[in-house]
Amino acid sequence: MLAVFGHLNPDTDAISAALVYARLLTRQGVEAKAYRLGELNFETAYVLRELGIDAPPLLHELAPGAAVALVDHNESAQSVSNLSELDVTRVVDHHKLGDLTTSQPAYLRFEPVGCTATLLLKLHLEAHLPVEVTDAKLMLSAVLSDTLHFRSPTTTQADREAVAFLAPIAGVTDVEAYALAMFAAKSDLGDTPAETLLRMDYKVFPFGDPAQPSLVQRWGLGVIETTNPAYVFGRQAELLAAMDQVKVADGLTGVLLSVVDILNESNRTLVLSAAEEKVMREAFGAETEGQVADLGARISRKKQVVPTLEAYFAPGA
Repeated sequence: MLAVFGHLNPDTDAISAALVYARLLTRQGVEAKAYRLGELNFETAYVLRELGIDAPPLLHELAPGAAVALVDHNESAQSVSNLSELDVTRVVDHHKLGDLTTSQPAYLRFEPVGCTATLLLKLHLEAHLPVEVTDAKLMLSAVLSDTLHFRSPTTTQADREAVAFLAPIAGVTDVEAYALAMFAAKSDLGDTPAETLLRMDYKVFPFGDPAQPSLVQRWGLGVIETTNPAYVFGRQAELLAAMDQVKVADGLTGVLLSVVDILNESNRTLVLSAAEEKVMREAFGAETEGQVADLGARISRKKQVVPTLEAYFAPGA
């Protein structure tokens, strides 16, 4: 049985892609099962409740040599701890190629689109398989989530066409209203502990020259996408304390938490210390006031934040 899973701290795309790809592979004669590597965020939980389906089971560990398929990620820092010991047979992803290695030739599908679900729709069409209703709504939800309903600069024409194709199958007549309902669920943070908020959409990235491991820096980059940023900044002190704890616990060089205002398409980032403040100023040209740096319209971690940091930390930069 092939295990299919997305990244740590899974979002709607990671969960939807695992469910949809496992079902697609099984329909094509490859027995596969979806898993998750972390707890659901509020938006993803809302989507699954709307569909009346259970979340994939939590994956604790796999025996060395187990066959796996990765969706929505390909970097070891964002995957299971023993990824290098597993047999990665397939990867479907829309991120840059990281440190992935395989023991034998694998099926790789990478395209610069806004969402893994967009690629999964293409795989359905290329296989001449009809899209099932549940899968259509999962993929639709994922595209709307990852592209912030086309607000993100990662959005492509393929993503727009995917939404137009999937919505009628999914039975969603008002796409905008559905997207806003998803974003409202994402923003209903209640009394969620600060560290949970930080880690809901959180990834660790290595920056620097991999040929000199001792000089590589590890940064934790969290994102809170919300229609109510005032609530998040009302808990700024708690979040900064959680960032400090995570920085020490994870052995990181730096931690940043971007608060993305979905409706106004803006990013104000919490800055933990002088070390992070220096990077904000030198990499982004952003001054920090009250431990907050205004990154303007840089709302995509994948396309606008990580590449800037990679360039800043590149050897010789």
